[in-house]
Amino acid sequence: MVGEPCLVVFDCDGTLVDAQAGIIQAIHEAFAAAGLPAPGAEAIRRGVGLSLEVAIRRLAPEAGPDLVLRLADLYREAFVALRQRPEYTEPLYPGAREALDQLNAWGVVLGVATGKGRRGLGLSLERHGLVDRFTVLQTADDAAGKPAPDMLINAMAETGIGRERTLMIGDTTFDMLMAQAARVAAVGVSWGYHAPGELIAAGAARVLDRFADLPPHVAALFALEG
Repeated sequence: MVGEPCLVVFDCDGTLVDAQAGIIQAIHEAFAAAGLPAPGAEAIRRGVGLSLEVAIRRLAPEAGPDLVLRLADLYREAFVALRQRPEYTEPLYPGAREALDQLNAWGVVLGVATGKGRRGLGLSLERHGLVDRFTVLQTADDAAGKPAPDMLINAMAETGIGRERTLMIGDTTFDMLMAQAARVAAVGVSWGYHAPGELIAAGAARVLDRFADLPPHVAALFALEG
């Protein structure tokens, strides 16, 4: 690697991992357990990336604080049970592992900033053998949720890498707005939950259509060489 260290921070669901089916099913089970009608799949997808309680408030705007907390707990219980089923899958998006390996080989410091809780993130990374790829993990348990800048600010403080050498990768406008608030460059991906045009409007410098395009972009942005 040429020059100072750089930090690339990834969102998890919708960027690295395709957990859409599990998220929708767990929300449906949580609402059913509380005796509420299930939200539509598109409404659920639109809130992925936010902290769980915020996402649930968007799905159940009439719910009071106690019900929101109950729905959040029911969701967590449903997802834990879902993960234990042998048929459960949450695959990596194509090319994700190869891109992470290339960035690691260049000495890029990698992080995650996600609306998931720390336990859920740990289970996802362990499932795919990716725990050792990341130096810093920021979750909804550690800081204010997206689009607040706190997770990125914490990641930079933990690694000692400045904003001019930091890049956020995500699939939602919440990721792009978080990066804007932290004054960090951001790149969107087209395979997640929000449309490319929305990502550009929210501050993405560009939107990638495949993971293979990420390492060359990082290399050009930070003047890296293998």
